[in-house]
Amino acid sequence: MKLSFIWHMHQPDYRDASGIMQMPWVFLHALKDYYDMPWMMARHETLKATFNITAPLIQQLKLYYNNPERSDKFLALWLKDPSFLNEDERKWVIKLCKSTQFDTMVKHFQRYAELHSQEHFNNAELMDLEVLFMLAWCGVYLRTNNDTVKYFIKKQRHYTNEDKQILLHELSKFVSGIFDYYAKLHNEDAIIISTTPLNHPILPLLMDMANATKANINTNIPKDYVKLEDDALLQIQRSQVLFKETFGYEVEGFWPAEGAVDESSVKLLKSCGIKWIATDEEILFKSLNSNNRAALYESYDYNGMTMGFRDHNLSDLIGFTYRHQGSYNASKHFMSELEKIQRVDENATVFVILDGENAWEFFDNNGFDFFNALYTDLKYCAWCKTIHMGDVVNQPSRQLPYLAPGSWIHGSFNTWVGHSEKTRAWELIFLTKRDYEHHKNSLDASVHAKIVDHFLAAECSDWFWWYGDDHFTDFGAEFDELFRSHLISIYDLMAIQAPSDLFMPIIKDKSSQSFWIKPQSDISPGINGKHDSFFEWIGCGVVDESKLFSTMDKQRGPIQKIYYGQDDEKLYFAFESTSSKSCTNDSMNIIIDPIDVTGKIHLKTEKTFFGKLEVDVACEDWLEVSIDKTKIDKDEISLRFEIEKDGIVIQTLPGFGELKIDLGSDYSRNWFI
Repeated sequence: MKLSFIWHMHQPDYRDASGIMQMPWVFLHALKDYYDMPWMMARHETLKATFNITAPLIQQLKLYYNNPERSDKFLALWLKDPSFLNEDERKWVIKLCKSTQFDTMVKHFQRYAELHSQEHFNNAELMDLEVLFMLAWCGVYLRTNNDTVKYFIKKQRHYTNEDKQILLHELSKFVSGIFDYYAKLHNEDAIIISTTPLNHPILPLLMDMANATKANINTNIPKDYVKLEDDALLQIQRSQVLFKETFGYEVEGFWPAEGAVDESSVKLLKSCGIKWIATDEEILFKSLNSNNRAALYESYDYNGMTMGFRDHNLSDLIGFTYRHQGSYNASKHFMSELEKIQRVDENATVFVILDGENAWEFFDNNGFDFFNALYTDLKYCAWCKTIHMGDVVNQPSRQLPYLAPGSWIHGSFNTWVGHSEKTRAWELIFLTKRDYEHHKNSLDASVHAKIVDHFLAAECSDWFWWYGDDHFTDFGAEFDELFRSHLISIYDLMAIQAPSDLFMPIIKDKSSQSFWIKPQSDISPGINGKHDSFFEWIGCGVVDESKLFSTMDKQRGPIQKIYYGQDDEKLYFAFESTSSKSCTNDSMNIIIDPIDVTGKIHLKTEKTFFGKLEVDVACEDWLEVSIDKTKIDKDEISLRFEIEKDGIVIQTLPGFGELKIDLGSDYSRNWFI
């Protein structure tokens, strides 16, 4: 059998209107992932893979080649002596420096772990925190091969501003060589590199918004939409130009943003010289009108375009399951899953496609141990050979007579249009486009070019991901403002007044329909009572009691939000209060039905038992609770929480009654690249 990995490397565009990066994640992942991922595979020789590098990542990574502090808000502040930071700058730097995953990235640095638990820092402590934060984001390659990084890791404390300057210069030099390394591996035929349309747009929606209703008849789309076929073509062509400028040759393959395809967008890609694309298994099953998994394990030819379809289960095992297992056992399990396919079809071609950067901070040693085990098993496996998509193009493919429209999120486009907020964002694009068409003949070439840039940026899929109530982020308002700023800039360039609607946030206070966001993935946060990492709770469910109060006219209690989720062994809850001290002397009653379990936790207690159920408790910045679910023999439970103060129940949670939890939930369909 043949195994084709596609690793998708992408970051949203964090640049504001002035071109300054507002968040440092591109730089940090460059230190940790963008070099390490191909390097970990190349260590084992003979193995092959495909790496998809998106245009926004290419553009932003290049900003860090020389004097990166000029292009990045965080690095500019990080490089300052802490004594020169004002209070707001200081708080923001500390917030970011404490956002790192504790168990896998922080606790291995003794000094960092000490500082991570602090709330206040003198200048010397903040200097240490800043440097250790940057060192923690250095990947295995840097930690084992770069003398400067090794020296500063050994030092551990008493860093100076000169140390920061030396470190940043060394890291910038490292980042500037990442794409050269990809080019080297490409020349050796170890990897093939692909890309995505310029601003990561949902290409089928640009081509024709009606594709959304073709994929799901119940999707609400803008009534007066505009077909943006010219923009779709520009998104492809500009990405091709950027790719050639970066790597020196013509790109042959695309991973369509979010795996979004339809017949017209594939035809357009083919007309631009693209030879292969890939998407999700859901699209194949809809195209064949069959869920026969045996059909998944071969490549397809759709009107001259070679296509690979992602094995959802195998991809998500790596991305979201194996972090909870030992490296040896995880590798053996993956190989056993491959062998099941091989026994049925020894000529099978299996496509494993997933995010190449965001999962590894949840793995021990940044995933190195897991990949070392897996790549070793694959290298010496007699019945499985790794190939890249260049090899797939040259092998026989099965004809695909029809291609269903959709993305790899449930085979539809509902993640990007349908909800009133998502649809409203599209309506504003179409409004701006119509106004531009009326005035474009009066604009000179330079203004026209800038306007086109803003349109293409506004079509990025990331904006629409965060609109609506299907995903949660603390930075929704910032994404909203950045999106609208592109459209406002278009009117400014045309020297006409922008419609007032563009100055009104699309994300508003939610109605009763949006106070509850369901979980999107397994979570496994540490229970320490510290609100120290937003990333520990990514994918959790959220009950926003403050929004519930406004819609139900309920009396407020101290708890404003409930965060919750689960993994294979435990249920996790966090309770965000109006005050960090409001629950210090309180207790909480927990009622679990239908197993008729009721228990009381005192918030200074670290561990207790409700019958056979072990309960861990921590309350400092907020209240965190975990409940052992392995002793629960029900598929679904309902929970209620009662906050007590001085023996009196002052708040019952959730405010709408009971929190129902399916203990067997499979969240894998909700994940995306």
